[in-house]
Amino acid sequence: MGFNGVGISKAEHLTGDAYRLESWLAKGYQGKMSYMNRNIDKRLDPRLLVPGAKTVISFLYNYHTNERQYDNQAPKISSYAMGKDYHQVIKDKLYLLFKWIKDNVGDINGRVFVDSAPVMERSWAARSGLGWIGKHTNLITKTGGSYFFLAELISDLDLTTDGPKSDHCGTCRKCIDACPTGAILDARKIDGSRCISYFTIELKDQELPAEMKGKFENWIFGCDICQDVCPWNRFATTHNEEAFKADERMLRMSSKDWLEMEEVFFNELFKNSALQRSQYKGIMRNIRFLAS
Repeated sequence: MGFNGVGISKAEHLTGDAYRLESWLAKGYQGKMSYMNRNIDKRLDPRLLVPGAKTVISFLYNYHTNERQYDNQAPKISSYAMGKDYHQVIKDKLYLLFKWIKDNVGDINGRVFVDSAPVMERSWAARSGLGWIGKHTNLITKTGGSYFFLAELISDLDLTTDGPKSDHCGTCRKCIDACPTGAILDARKIDGSRCISYFTIELKDQELPAEMKGKFENWIFGCDICQDVCPWNRFATTHNEEAFKADERMLRMSSKDWLEMEEVFFNELFKNSALQRSQYKGIMRNIRFLAS
């Protein structure tokens, strides 16, 4: 199916994560992301999402790319959004895998998840030994860095579990020091309300805060800074997923092209892209914020 890693963990209540999540929410680090305050019980216990669940199978799917926009002064989008929206690409693969398991093992109960439900995906990936949670709060693998999508198959299959990996961030603080908005805090915690990805994607229907002027470093959808500076990403390899390849028309766009982009062109170029989450209105707001 093209996955780059798989790990198994027991479906149980994430007791340790419960305190951290409650503390994070209490400090308002979720900003306007009100969905983070909902379904906390399901977020912490996969058995409430899949009755009878015994196992969380976690997957990695590489999205690292060497493709770059030709105009290095043009507004930038995160590398994960270069091609087709990953949600459907990976979910389709999981459906095929789930069918294969049923055909070869038996009629099991389960659900697949790709960043679209209250699942603590990084916690499950770390528990299953796929990597460790870095100081930028992304999952890091020792052999491939952190440019991976995470996905899960939660089922009533009773499988032997894997164990967590040790942490290898050490005293490094490159991601903390590189974040231009100061969103990355010590103790592997991020103030989501200060993250460039939050401002450019999650903060909708309002103007961007004036105090962030000059701090976005040309990002208009997401941000890769904390991953780009991570030493472990020297081991990252280029993905082999055709659907994640960038449209040549987007790579060729200049700063002027972005600023003068019309909605019809945007909807055609980014028809199946993650950029549809911000829509034309949000992307143009972000571009104007950089240009003003």
